[in-house]
Amino acid sequence: METRIDRLGSVREDKLKQLKELIAGSNNIVFLGGAGVSTESGIPDFRSGSGIYNSESGTKYRPIDIIAHDFFMEHTEIFYDFYKRKLIYPDAKPNKAHKALVRLEKQGKLKAIITQNIDNLHQEAGSKCVIELHGSVFRNYCMDCGKKFDTEYVVAQDGVPKCDKCGGIVRPDIVLYEENLEHKNVDDAIKAVKKCDLMIIAGTSLTVYPAATFAQFLKHDRIVIINKSSTYMDLKALLTIHDNVGDVLDFCIPKRVSSTKKKTTAKKTAAKKTSTAKTAASKKTTTTSSKTAAKKASGTKSAAKKPAEKSAATKASAKSSTSKTTSKKASPKTKK
Repeated sequence: METRIDRLGSVREDKLKQLKELIAGSNNIVFLGGAGVSTESGIPDFRSGSGIYNSESGTKYRPIDIIAHDFFMEHTEIFYDFYKRKLIYPDAKPNKAHKALVRLEKQGKLKAIITQNIDNLHQEAGSKCVIELHGSVFRNYCMDCGKKFDTEYVVAQDGVPKCDKCGGIVRPDIVLYEENLEHKNVDDAIKAVKKCDLMIIAGTSLTVYPAATFAQFLKHDRIVIINKSSTYMDLKALLTIHDNVGDVLDFCIPKRVSSTKKKTTAKKTAAKKTSTAKTAASKKTTTTSSKTAAKKASGTKSAAKKPAEKSAATKASAKSSTSKTTSKKASPKTKK
């Protein structure tokens, strides 16, 4: 719930400025989001006064009881009547919060989005590093043969959707009450939290487990809470802002990298290229010098070898000449 001090303009401005500085000084940010992230897209949350749990289900059952595993198995038709009316919003579009997080990811600062939502809006906005704790209404599968179906197929079916291959019941790939979360998703979320240097928790009352306990894996107190109502983490967090998630993130996350940063990056890239070019040129010069030296050495050896061969030939010629002279001197004696 918004407090009087949050409504004071100067206090709000100071908090937004502080969040900007925290984001600017962090390089490994993790975002944990709940239903409050998607309310600005027209999707109601669960626990607020106008949330799904406090609205009429259109049946004699409470909404919180309908989205449970046992109810789904025993009253499948009632489940789907409620599910199609209250949990699927095919026309919803990403809002300012989703788009701001995409910018933060592209800047290399946001390493993971851990979401409790099942609306696929983070992915539709363009986020890549999304961990869906509770699944997605955009994925459905046959409980008998496993064939997969999209949301359009489920919505188009009257009553309980059936598999067009085997006739089995098609169910949404979401985690219902009484069901366990995917171990891999929980493990990935905890690993991301352990590595982060800033954790932003937004749009969640932190009453659903295990997401409500993820902050305990942090080795620091760099936690930011952005939520309209209070949570049990408010007093433990480094910064708490009671406001709309979309407004806060859109204001605090830069829409573009500053020109100074771009110039610095360009200079670094240019310096790197120059260094690489110099290294390549140096290697080429060294190689050329080595080849020239080797060629000269080879030429010197050849030159040294030729005089030696010539000397040997000269000696042989002289020897032959001496032999002939001796032969001529000896011939008169033979005539005698």
